[in-house]
Amino acid sequence: MAKEMRVMNRRLGLGWSTLVKLGWGLMVVVSLWFGPAASASALPMEPLVAYLPPGNAITDGRALLRYSLPIDNADIRTIQSTLEGMSDWLRSKRWGPIGKDLTKVERILMRSRETMLAAVPDGKRAAAISYLDDMESQLLPLREAIDLRDREIVYLKREALLEDVSRIEELMVQGFPYEVPAEYDALPQLKGRATVEVKTSKGTMRAVIDGYSAPVTGGNFIDLVQRGFYDNMEFNRAEDNYVLQTGDPAGPADGFIDPKTKAYRAIPLEVLVEGDDAPVYGNTLESIGRFLDAPVLPFSAFGTLGMARPNTDPNGGSSQFFFFLFEPEMTPAGLNLLDGRYAVFGYVVENKEVLDQLTQGDRIESIRVIAGAENLVQPS
Repeated sequence: MAKEMRVMNRRLGLGWSTLVKLGWGLMVVVSLWFGPAASASALPMEPLVAYLPPGNAITDGRALLRYSLPIDNADIRTIQSTLEGMSDWLRSKRWGPIGKDLTKVERILMRSRETMLAAVPDGKRAAAISYLDDMESQLLPLREAIDLRDREIVYLKREALLEDVSRIEELMVQGFPYEVPAEYDALPQLKGRATVEVKTSKGTMRAVIDGYSAPVTGGNFIDLVQRGFYDNMEFNRAEDNYVLQTGDPAGPADGFIDPKTKAYRAIPLEVLVEGDDAPVYGNTLESIGRFLDAPVLPFSAFGTLGMARPNTDPNGGSSQFFFFLFEPEMTPAGLNLLDGRYAVFGYVVENKEVLDQLTQGDRIESIRVIAGAENLVQPS
């Protein structure tokens, strides 16, 4: 393995300590399943660079969810990216660029209001108007906070503006953007988004499940949530600073047995790539020569929800899933070990700190759908 790592070092310019950590992380990747079936001996070693796709440097789950919405409106996207970018200036206390960014947002809101409203379906336009009005009302207080160089207030006002942006962008979505292959008609599908509340023995979190990018994976999860499948279930695996896994029913099949069919419900690997019209099903991106392509939902945020599966079967997932505990040195932005090999279907968006307290043996007390349940489509 040391020889292959030196090759990676020459190709990618990574430090030796980083390569050692990446190699360890790869061993964890192949074991994201129900037990000790995978080991270091199972690692495919040629070429190792194939396991390091570019990924996505955005590390905030809410931002990733905004960018993944299937909309095409340049004005609202520019407002979003400008507000997102303010965080970099805030960290370095560069108040001049922050002020310029706010001016840019003000101009777009003033000049392109009608263009943005035109992208919203008629029945939802009144709601969009109220969110735009709210954004405009927050501009002056934000400008005053910038002038006072009050980082905390600027951050809070920026977050409030981004919440309005999220709501407007969600209103712009017009229908489900593609057809899921007919071979998956027998599986529940999430045609939109749902929000879940995850109550654990250490605290409660909220997560958004994204059916626009992973309708089959997300639909399976929401269906199991509504069945109460995860209630009172232990976290059966915890890898320090990497993953926290659950969903093992402790049965012979290590997955969900559909009471109607009496069969194991198998979920295909499902990855939507940036620029594609629909997800790739049944294959890792690496196996079809697309390991450099970036998934719309990457493993780049602490609290990413990923679907576990057997090491050798991309289509063998069922009920087990894991929370990705992003560790910057183990998975540097742009060199993620999981993208394209496992399906992402959502992000924790509230109380992510609870994940730091959870470990193997802790429990999910309950998971409940608190919004978007109407987007779950059951098989006919």
